[in-house]
Amino acid sequence: MRRRLPRRFSIRTAAVAGGFVLTAALAATASATTDPPPPPSSAAAAPVAERTHEVEYFTRPGSHPRHTEVPAATPDRIARADRALSASEAAADGDVSAVIQTGPVADKLDVVFIGDGYTSAQQGDFHADLRSKWEQMSAVEPYASYKELFNVWSVDAVSNQSGVSGDPGKDVVKDTALKSYFWCDDIERLLCVDTAKVESYAAKAPDADLVVVLSNSTKYGGAGYTLTSQVGYDGIATASSDHADSDQVAVHETGHSLGKLADEYFYDDYGTYTGAEPGESNATKLTAAQMTSQQKKWYRWIGQTSPDGGTVGAYEGGRYYPKGINRPTENSIMRTLGREFSSPGREAMIAGFYQHASVLASTTGTGTAVKRDATIKVTFPASASITWSVDGTEVTAARGKSSVTPASLGVAADGSAHTITAKATDNTKAVKDPALQKKLTASRTWKVAAS
Repeated sequence: MRRRLPRRFSIRTAAVAGGFVLTAALAATASATTDPPPPPSSAAAAPVAERTHEVEYFTRPGSHPRHTEVPAATPDRIARADRALSASEAAADGDVSAVIQTGPVADKLDVVFIGDGYTSAQQGDFHADLRSKWEQMSAVEPYASYKELFNVWSVDAVSNQSGVSGDPGKDVVKDTALKSYFWCDDIERLLCVDTAKVESYAAKAPDADLVVVLSNSTKYGGAGYTLTSQVGYDGIATASSDHADSDQVAVHETGHSLGKLADEYFYDDYGTYTGAEPGESNATKLTAAQMTSQQKKWYRWIGQTSPDGGTVGAYEGGRYYPKGINRPTENSIMRTLGREFSSPGREAMIAGFYQHASVLASTTGTGTAVKRDATIKVTFPASASITWSVDGTEVTAARGKSSVTPASLGVAADGSAHTITAKATDNTKAVKDPALQKKLTASRTWKVAAS
């Protein structure tokens, strides 16, 4: 029988909900000090240990998670291929489409959806499902206020059979492209996937920052993996395509991968945390008074009403420990699915968005001079303001415009070269950190060809 890890171990939060993945940390860190793993066996010919993932999972929507350990490899009964794709199926396999493109990939956070359990004839269903799922995800704040920062891509993965292994019953096996399966490690709602196959498909999309696998099922479940891929994305979330609550799996996972937030739930048998101050922005050993006096962690938000309900303070319990660790609010999405991010959590998510995206983006290149009648288009979040200037002087009549021409800005046809600059600043009230506020401004300058 495979040995289960004890609940006390050093870990790096790797994701999620529905089934969240935690990767074991092999070296102690300043933010995680617990009992060390058991020492290796002294047997001279000890077998190589099976590679595993630590996972956390939700048994039902709105529940608190549990932990277990699962093999990284897909079980043989799921991994076997029944047949190869036909020539026409193979031709469609791996097709990439822009679902939503708000700007260049270098300036946007690129989300890549990959479908599993969709046959060649069902790729249209996959595209409809991903649009629905993204609509649900992007309705959650702060996504809702920052839709302009995201590009959304689809990668068609053609499966031999429709559906997902483990649905409806444990013994159901489907031949699918990514080998998604419920009953992962005998846990019905834990929806695992072959991460190597996911990476091979994600690599086909441009500059993937976040990957979501939609498994063709109405059954509740999911998983999230936080990992640094060769492609460059920091996380994978798996979710059922047609369950109303499965979008929350992906949203919670991005709290880890984008917001770098800790889980805020706890287990009674973890006892009292005695380690160093946690590195995550939503976990602390400090009281509200200590945070305020020392001006640390979420002190700027203390006493204010939080979007997840209640008042921001220091609530005992979090990061798996019932004692010795405080969280910002009573019950955010980092504790229970279906909730909002807390005010400090929302600020951390916005910081994560801007690690990949710019407040100002344009498809009009700056490397070549534009003509006087050329249209210059830019995109920016709804919370941002924008100004335009010609040769360093602002054109006040153009404030807030997302599309201009040099002529409309008053550039004269005088035979001289001129410059146009657009400057956008995100004025969101959801950010209080001055260091982050400095990053919420961007500008672009174009040369105007002499006429």
